[in-house]
Amino acid sequence: MGGLDVKKVVKGDEGWRLLSCNWLHGGVVHLLMNMLTLLFIGIRMEREFGFIRIGLLYLISGFGGSILSALFLRSNISVGASGAVFGLLGGMLSEIFINWTIYSNKVVTIVTLVLIVAVNLGLGVLPGVDNFAHIGGFATGFLLGFVLLIRPHYGWINQRNGPGAKPHRFKIYQGILWTISLLILVAGFIVGLISLFNNVDGNEHCSWCHYLSCVPTSKWSCNREPASCTTTQLGNQLSMTCLRNGKSASYILANPSDSRINSLCVQLCR
Repeated sequence: MGGLDVKKVVKGDEGWRLLSCNWLHGGVVHLLMNMLTLLFIGIRMEREFGFIRIGLLYLISGFGGSILSALFLRSNISVGASGAVFGLLGGMLSEIFINWTIYSNKVVTIVTLVLIVAVNLGLGVLPGVDNFAHIGGFATGFLLGFVLLIRPHYGWINQRNGPGAKPHRFKIYQGILWTISLLILVAGFIVGLISLFNNVDGNEHCSWCHYLSCVPTSKWSCNREPASCTTTQLGNQLSMTCLRNGKSASYILANPSDSRINSLCVQLCR
């Protein structure tokens, strides 16, 4: 239905899934959480910068989040607008830096934003959460903020209608940030898309990166591969071995159903 399925993107030439997955959600709660966040963040940003710039920031951030997710989470199907929402947070943060001269209480605003992002990324290490989409969306939005959300500096705003020589519209540091961010952004998308469509597995080049999306504990497993077991039925005894972790167990069951066997396999593979 449009979810981010890496096999269909790479082998089925269905690259549109990198965008369509941002409009799908895993349930009502998932949808409401993203829409409430978008309501509080998106409306304020759209009033300041307009529909076009914030729309582009949202769409491209979601696209960037999908690329990073597809490079590292190879076996699961991802849905949700969280990458795009994190892109808005990234854009809010970079916008403060590039428009530094027009803001007061900058430090408080930056600390608040960093804390919000850190808490949400921290929750992303729980199982079942696509934190790579969050990280990719935030990084894309942060770089895009320097490109799309640049505004004239305070001195130009004050003197644009005054007599005498007028200062340049933008500060030198703004131009430098704009140029560097655009170059990194374009290079990142090119490398990411080429790697994805050449079926590159990011985990093979970064052995620890999987911990960014899930940290295993005694309470849960981070293995996203579907459970698979071998079974042998001798009379009422069912012997089962999980192919993922090698664990074996025996159960006293007479004619177990397929759903019962699958349930036991899932438990054994945890």
